[in-house]
Amino acid sequence: MARSERTSAFQLRPGERIAVGAGAGKLPIELVDALAASGHRPFVVLIEGEADAASTVLTGQDHWIMPLERIGELAARFRREGVTHLVMAGGVSRRPRLRSVRPSLGILHMAPRIVASLARGDDNLLRAIVRYYERLGITVVGAHQILPDLLAPPGVLTVRAPSARDRDDLKAAAIAARAIGALDIGQAAIAIGGRAVALEGIEGTDGLLQRTVELRSNGRIEGRAGGALVKCAKPAQELRVDLPTIGVGTVELAHAAGLAGIGVEADRSIVLDMGAVTARADELGLFVVGLVERDWTT
Repeated sequence: MARSERTSAFQLRPGERIAVGAGAGKLPIELVDALAASGHRPFVVLIEGEADAASTVLTGQDHWIMPLERIGELAARFRREGVTHLVMAGGVSRRPRLRSVRPSLGILHMAPRIVASLARGDDNLLRAIVRYYERLGITVVGAHQILPDLLAPPGVLTVRAPSARDRDDLKAAAIAARAIGALDIGQAAIAIGGRAVALEGIEGTDGLLQRTVELRSNGRIEGRAGGALVKCAKPAQELRVDLPTIGVGTVELAHAAGLAGIGVEADRSIVLDMGAVTARADELGLFVVGLVERDWTT
């Protein structure tokens, strides 16, 4: 069944309302579509320059296209709209420019926590935002709580299964991904020949894969066939926001980088449009697998 035909498992009590903080990608659209199909009336905050403002799914609901620098106004907006719950979904490629932040009562309350977190990594920043809204009495929920079938199940999801050599790459990449996650640097790593060769930085997973294409083309990893991309939640991850995510584009970039497949942490990673992801991986001859802890500890 197509994702747009599914209804959300998430329910609100009478008088409650959920807001969707919409960043880049398809996830916010899927969430709003599912919530609306379940009879909810979400308030959608489209982050300017990130969310798909052309999407009639997003703009067909009560919405506000919000410049990041006006984030301090959200609390007042939420009160006016009767928001009791918040889900944040989609990518945000930049942070607010502090010198351009519009003064407001909300930003005076928010700023000390946010500024203190800016220098401590994305996960600390997201935790600070979650705590701020929870102090206002707003319940923060995860996208996977609304659409549980977004989560990657354990095991092989494709026709192709990883070989013993692939399993060595998956283990090496998972260990590396967990290590950089503990430092709040990134969620992904690539291993080839049983050792990590590239780690995700501020450029994100797409940038990591594109960098691997360049490494192959300039001879740094020439002659080393295969390899695996692994995405894992950070050890201290705030699981209601920013779970590791892959989609069809990730599969295509992994193929372009010459990799044999992709591993994601089972039950703690999102696969956008699972059917399309596995179908494209099968077409390209890649494996996709949901990893559990024993896959990188034994």
